[in-house]
Amino acid sequence: MPLLEVQRIDVYYGDVQVIFDLSLHVQEGEVVSIIGSNGAGKSTLLKTISGLMHPARGGITFNGTSISKTLPEDIVKHGIVQVPEGRRLFSLMTVKDNLIVGAYNSRAKPVLEQTLEEVYELLPRLKERENQLATTLSGGEQQMLAIGRGLMAKPKLLMLDEPSLGLAPILIKEIFETMRKIADQGTTVLLVEQDVKHSLDLSERAYVLEHGRIAMEGKAQELLDDPHVKTAYLGL
Repeated sequence: MPLLEVQRIDVYYGDVQVIFDLSLHVQEGEVVSIIGSNGAGKSTLLKTISGLMHPARGGITFNGTSISKTLPEDIVKHGIVQVPEGRRLFSLMTVKDNLIVGAYNSRAKPVLEQTLEEVYELLPRLKERENQLATTLSGGEQQMLAIGRGLMAKPKLLMLDEPSLGLAPILIKEIFETMRKIADQGTTVLLVEQDVKHSLDLSERAYVLEHGRIAMEGKAQELLDDPHVKTAYLGL
């Protein structure tokens, strides 16, 4: 049974349909990418899985439990954590306080100190900067902090929305190396990303989203070699 299963969902903003009959699944321990151009519906899909939006039709199950109508805070308790696009840090709080905020759910609170040590071990720069305000960090450090805050919630599934957005190439490489370590430590990852080459290199499988529909799916390496993906997303 998949850890996450999305079954034929339709999603609307008001009267406008943005996701059409979409199905996908993520197995425990996998890294799965969702690629597509701006406006394809990628962020909407993550918001729907997170409970910030609800499908008009179809269903979403996580660990065998339906979460289609579940509130976002309860979805976090189930173990789904989203690192949002744009980081959304508390800029006038310290690095450490931003991390602690991530551990507010009932599963994460009892092991907060241990998880904090694990996050500092994975992201040592955050330890060096723990007493700095988030606003004083570089863009790459802020993205690391957003990922660290997500890990503080003890996710079974970590969803990342455009983690490389606005970063220099050397920092993008660092972010993807960090995500590889997170996956290697056993966290399941669902990644929405416009840097198609990096995201497919990281992933086992991927889905191509076009105009709110799944246009292609398959093993990441096969999609990397696909002529349509090369032309549309890799500029080759």
